Amino acid sequence: MPVPLPTLGSRSPAPRTPVVHRVAFRVAAAVGAAVGVAATVFVGVLAASLPAAETLRVAAIGGVGLAVVAGLVAYLSVQRRVGGRLELARRTLREARKRRFDGLAALAESEDRDELDALVRQVYGAGRALQAEIETLETLESYRRDFLGDVSHELRTPIFAVAGFAETLLDGALDDDRVRRRFVEKILANARRLEALTRDLTDISKLETGRLTLDRAPFAVRPLAVEVAEGLEKLARDNGVDLQVRVPEALPLADGDRDRVRQVLANLVENALTYTNAGGHVELTARLRPSGELRVAVVDDGIGIPAGDLPRLTDRFFRVDKSRAREHGGTGLGLSIVKHILEAHGQRLGVESRPGYGSSFAFSLPTVPAPPEPAAARADPAERLDRPPRRRTPRSGLA
Repeated sequence: MPVPLPTLGSRSPAPRTPVVHRVAFRVAAAVGAAVGVAATVFVGVLAASLPAAETLRVAAIGGVGLAVVAGLVAYLSVQRRVGGRLELARRTLREARKRRFDGLAALAESEDRDELDALVRQVYGAGRALQAEIETLETLESYRRDFLGDVSHELRTPIFAVAGFAETLLDGALDDDRVRRRFVEKILANARRLEALTRDLTDISKLETGRLTLDRAPFAVRPLAVEVAEGLEKLARDNGVDLQVRVPEALPLADGDRDRVRQVLANLVENALTYTNAGGHVELTARLRPSGELRVAVVDDGIGIPAGDLPRLTDRFFRVDKSRAREHGGTGLGLSIVKHILEAHGQRLGVESRPGYGSSFAFSLPTVPAPPEPAAARADPAERLDRPPRRRTPRSGLA
């Protein structure tokens, strides 16, 4: 069965008039000529008993008639079986140049019965690949526009604040010691916010472009967790939140970039402290899973996250509570950086949350095998008994 010619593109609803395919015409001409010659000779042999002039006339009429019939049959057959598929591929490529892919569905219906069908399938694959590339480029362009808008918005707020406080000071507030100090502190706070935003933008740019290399080495999780908690102790105290570290000492060493994992933990704990009300609790925990990996989690009993916001939680500049985040100087890039750092480690961030009950952010890290036991400790007990005893120096004074 021939592949039907679809109407490609929304701008050409009417079907095109079938064109005369030169391939079909050339095949028909060749077939007609061959059949005509063969028919002329055959009819001439059959009419050999007739006079010479009559034989020539009959042979010519018979040869021409059969040639026309054979050529017409060949043309219609090629037009039906070949021309339709070639026309479909040609029109699909033309519409693809115009970024219209309505004809791809018809191409997908063809089967690989011969080389032409294989060619049509290749056109289908090329069209699908081109469509996917265009959709990706359009998504990236939309993402770029949104990102530039978000960055402009995030920069505008502290810049306007710094400019406003400076203008107020220049307009006469410099003479008031109380106002001057308060405004300078606000200028410093906004400058630090700009510094944090610039640092986060640099980090996320390196992470997304693959220019950030990890310095992986074994490290102990508990000292790192204590270090992060001590660094955020003031924020926890200012917010009235109880911050606890529940990481066993006996955990095996984790394999990863310690500085980057510290950045992950700091972002997660800072977010938990920011979105937990006074009197709440935040815990930084770690445990060994049956699979041999370390499961690290930051759990809080804060405001929680609505289910509809969970898919966008690691998007750039996305905030669950914008006013609270800006009040604490957040850049909105923390969780996005966390996601990229964990992906660089081959891990994913797991999030569980319920509004009004709190949230849990967790990830896993591979462990490294314990260092080999010293040779003296591995010696055979009988061998150790054969060794001469060590001389002990007596201790003076009270035991």
